[in-house]
Amino acid sequence: QVQLVESGGGLVQAGGSLRLSCAASEVIIRNYNMGWFRQAPGKERAFVAAISWTGVTTYYADSVKGRFTISVDNAKKMVHLQMNSLKPEDTAVYYCAADLAMGTAIRVDQYDYDYWGQGTQVTVSS
Repeated sequence: QVQLVESGGGLVQAGGSLRLSCAASEVIIRNYNMGWFRQAPGKERAFVAAISWTGVTTYYADSVKGRFTISVDNAKKMVHLQMNSLKPEDTAVYYCAADLAMGTAIRVDQYDYDYWGQGTQVTVSS
């Protein structure tokens, strides 16, 4: 059973930074693409960023490009999302997800991801 546990959410002022972390119960990070998604109130869950199982390739939503950075720590079995220059519109519940289709390119559709964490709240005040 794959378990993903997010941490690092909180309340921050606009322009500030937060670092989200996702811990995996198994060494899936070495073999599967990992992604971050977010869901704001009244909106559908949306793609934020993803990193390939090699750790080499990353992909970002246009809305966060240049402000967010996804990275993986294989030794600690963790995926991080560094969020800088936060805006009120970044307010959402952030989810970590694992795409168990080995060897595929990074995918942005939430329905391609097989396992999800419980989510962590990020609130950005103006």
